[in-house]
Formats: sequence, C-alpha cells, structure tokens
Amino acid sequence: MTNRNDAGSDNKKPNRPFSDLSGRNKEAAYIAAALYRSAQQLRVKMEKEVLSAHKLSWTAFSILYDLCEWETLDTRRIAALSGITAATASNVLNTLEKKGLCSRQTNKRDRRLVFVSITDEGRKVIEDLYPDFHQGEIELTACLDKQEQKTLSALLQKIADNFIT
Repeated sequence: MTNRNDAGSDNKKPNRPFSDLSGRNKEAAYIAAALYRSAQQLRVKMEKEVLSAHKLSWTAFSILYDLCEWETLDTRRIAALSGITAATASNVLNTLEKKGLCSRQTNKRDRRLVFVSITDEGRKVIEDLYPDFHQGEIELTACLDKQEQKTLSALLQKIADNFIT
C-alpha cells in the first residue's frame, strides 16, 4: 500500500481538497482513508486472484462465508452482516442458489421471513478457496510483526465495536 505522503510516481503532493483540517482531527481522517484504501486493495486483489476462479464476487463470497460460519441465517441478517440492502442480498442469493451453493426456506408462519442455508457444494467452494484467500490475508499483513498484528487487530476490533448499535 502506498503511504499517504508519497502516492504516485512523480512524488508530487496529492491534491487535497479538504487539506484545511485546522480544528479537526487529521489523524481520524487519515485512519479512515487508510482503512478504506486497504479494504479496497484487499477486495480487488482477492476478487482478481482468488474469487474470480470460483465466479464469485466479494459480496457473494462474504455471504457464503457467513453462511459457512453460521449454517443458517435469515435474509435480513445476511444483508446486515454484509453491509448491503435486502434487495442486493436477494439478488446475490438468487445467483448463489442457482449455482447450488445455498438454499432458501420460507417460514411457514411468517412468509416474509426467509432462512438461507449453505449447501454441501457451497461449503466445498469455501473450503477450496479459503487457503488461497488466507494467503492474501497473510500478504496483507506481511509488513507487520506478530505484535504489531495483534495490536492492529485489537484496535480495528475496537473501531468495529464502536459501530455496533
């Protein structure tokens, strides 16, 4: 990942339309930007190098991974875990279901409630791709020693917990 101070090949300072952060928390802005860039770089790398071989998008993988972890989830929970709308979740689930990677069951008492379960084929896909996916996770953190990884993990979890409502 490029450093926020030396992005680009010509070593010019970046154009910062919001460079006047006087009276504001610059580090908070830099942290948010670094998190965003890191997440985007990871997503692009994984989609290109790992997920495309299985014809999965990042969102489809995220849903399938959650189903592998939780076995069965309702569609609202799937959307919340993936940070997507219910409509987007429904579209992605349609694709996963057509591929035989998950199955849906409507609640008999409340037809608005739909539960989704991972299939054996879906579990196999996750098991097949995860070693390569994990290698990407290792590469992402290779610049950090074990203690730095533990510290960063704890700090990121603290940030994530701050958003839980």
